[in-house]
Amino acid sequence: MSAPLLAGILGLALLDALNPATIGGVALILLAPLRRPVACAAAFVAGAYLTVLTLGLAVFAGAGAAADAVTGGVTWVRRIALGLAAVLLLVAAVRRLRSRHRGAVTLPSWFGPWTAAPLGVLVTGADLPNAFPYLIAIERMVSADVPAGLGVAVLAGYALVYCAPCLVLLGLGAAHGASVRRRLDAVHERIGSARTVPRSVPAALGLVTLAAGVTALAVA
Repeated sequence: MSAPLLAGILGLALLDALNPATIGGVALILLAPLRRPVACAAAFVAGAYLTVLTLGLAVFAGAGAAADAVTGGVTWVRRIALGLAAVLLLVAAVRRLRSRHRGAVTLPSWFGPWTAAPLGVLVTGADLPNAFPYLIAIERMVSADVPAGLGVAVLAGYALVYCAPCLVLLGLGAAHGASVRRRLDAVHERIGSARTVPRSVPAALGLVTLAAGVTALAVA
């Protein structure tokens, strides 16, 4: 595991951490009139962490096995992973070309400390199609022939970085509950309230450009 490779994976994890679904989920839990909001938020983050780690381990193991089983397997793993990442970017670009209404994010009536972790799994799992940085990071690890034990440790760290903004919110909520909730009102208004997301041609063009770059890497 070279320093440039580790730095690249860290950069991808930091990009992946800017995830409105999990961040908004923690903010909503801390704002909700619950008896134990911090415990609920901690369980939600734990569910998100386990989801990201489990998916990463499954993809890493499957990609490694495919690379070992087929002649030139590493090349095909790279092409498939980067090709899928490019497709996800193009899908995101198409979505930015039309405005869409997004309903308000609310907690279900059955929500509590024991159901927060499963909800974290569902929310994070539903947002994983946007996790193209994760696919690129795993492809880099397979291409570099990272050993299985070290790969597990790196993926555990990646999942921790992915959840870092949520952990920061959680820590602030535990230490400064009332003041943090006042500040989170603005975050919830932006992320969790019902609103119409306008179309953005510049954002779509940026995503298409990024997809073209990833495609070029895949065929190189």
